Amino acid sequence: MKILSFHRLWRPLAAAFIGASTTFSFAPYDIWPLAILSPVILMLLLHNQSPKASLWTGFAWGLGQFATGISWVHISIDTFGGMPKIASVFLMTLLVSYLALYPALYAWLLNRFFPRLSRHRFFLAAPVLWLICDWLRGWIMTGFPWLWLGYSQLNSPLANFAPLGGVELITLAIMVCASAISYSMLTKRWMNLIIPAVIFATGFGLNAVHWVTPKDKVTKFALIQGNIDQALKWVPSQRWPTILKYTDLSRDNWDADIIIWPEAAIPAFEFEVSSFLQTLDEAARNNDSALITGVINRGSGNQYYNSVLTLGNTDADSYQYNIDKRYHKHHLLPFGEFVPFESLLRPLAPFFNLPMSSFTSGDYIQPNIVAKGRHLAPALCYEIIFSEQVRANVNDNTDFILTLSNDAWFGRSIGPLQHMQIAQMRALELGKPVIRSTNNGLTAVTDYRGQITDQLPQFETGVLRASVHSTSGQTPYHGWGSWPLYLFSVLALAIAWRRRSSTDK
Repeated sequence: MKILSFHRLWRPLAAAFIGASTTFSFAPYDIWPLAILSPVILMLLLHNQSPKASLWTGFAWGLGQFATGISWVHISIDTFGGMPKIASVFLMTLLVSYLALYPALYAWLLNRFFPRLSRHRFFLAAPVLWLICDWLRGWIMTGFPWLWLGYSQLNSPLANFAPLGGVELITLAIMVCASAISYSMLTKRWMNLIIPAVIFATGFGLNAVHWVTPKDKVTKFALIQGNIDQALKWVPSQRWPTILKYTDLSRDNWDADIIIWPEAAIPAFEFEVSSFLQTLDEAARNNDSALITGVINRGSGNQYYNSVLTLGNTDADSYQYNIDKRYHKHHLLPFGEFVPFESLLRPLAPFFNLPMSSFTSGDYIQPNIVAKGRHLAPALCYEIIFSEQVRANVNDNTDFILTLSNDAWFGRSIGPLQHMQIAQMRALELGKPVIRSTNNGLTAVTDYRGQITDQLPQFETGVLRASVHSTSGQTPYHGWGSWPLYLFSVLALAIAWRRRSSTDK
């Protein structure tokens, strides 16, 4: 009986281990070949399995990946949620289990509708179904497109596909490579290994293609990293010490074109500190500089906004309190900035009443921020992970992608490093440098190829000075977005469905 139980469990156990190892392909480890090896082994484990058994194998793979890959989420729940340890672990288990449903769905769909060992299963159905399940995870319940496999490839030749089709095209390339390898191993038809070789060779070749061109004009930035303790940030007695700390750090950097404070750097509603902001605006104007900061705003009724404010040399005459002229965060973080089913959940635990957990969403597309004549497309913290939203807000006048963040919620974990990796992918996709200002790291600047050119150490107070070239031109992904991949997916599935009853070992 024990032998029989082990026989049934070895595939899910192996899948969980392989899923967990996938985390090492992402930052900070960056062992990118693991992102290809992991789905190879998963597809081998799914071979000749029933749809039900496949579902559990895929679910186990997802448990392994997300239990390790987003373990940092538990820090915010445990440290700031005010819940007993057992309750925070239970909530984390629910989150990981929910995310594991998507690889489970992938495995079930693949073996339910395309069970035969065939080329159309491996080269059409398997890669496209993976992409579809990724899209679903990035859309349902506002979406959580974290740990898409494509993000792991920033240091591999496959990264060069990003300007063509974004992180999704890289993910598709990974899955086609993985499918070719697993198909070759199952059929012993080793000529199919030419496919990943061609894909990687194409990636090498694309490195020589320059979709955008750096401009001669240089912008001097000063990014202020305040390193404010998250536990103290919203304590009323710490309001002015925090504001004055950012002001003091900025005073010696008025020679910069643009000074940037991080997300919600000002721990107060904008209307409460409008006199201070007017003085700061005058100081910036007197020095022919601009200052950008995150701030919280209150609208009519119970509307609250996570906003970005620009002072000094802007397209406005002088500072005026008018929240209609601010950038307001559109894509809010579930539970952190809004609570789904709040009438049911808020009474259950203090975690569901974290500070500022009742924000209102801004528009999907908003005007670029203009600071000293430069146009910046903002993405507040969590928003940077939504590639289509960032693409929609980058226009022909955009010089830089601006992202303000506060990852202090996640302590000394891998979460902020993964967050930075995602921001780097946005730069590569859209051919625009990313300017990233955070409370305690990673505060950094990338070039238009997504490579970090300047950064501050984490968990230190400091100022990052950087001179950055903006770019002209447009990447194909900026122009087309994901529509070519959507059309390809429909066509590929249609062909695979038509041939699903055939076998071609």
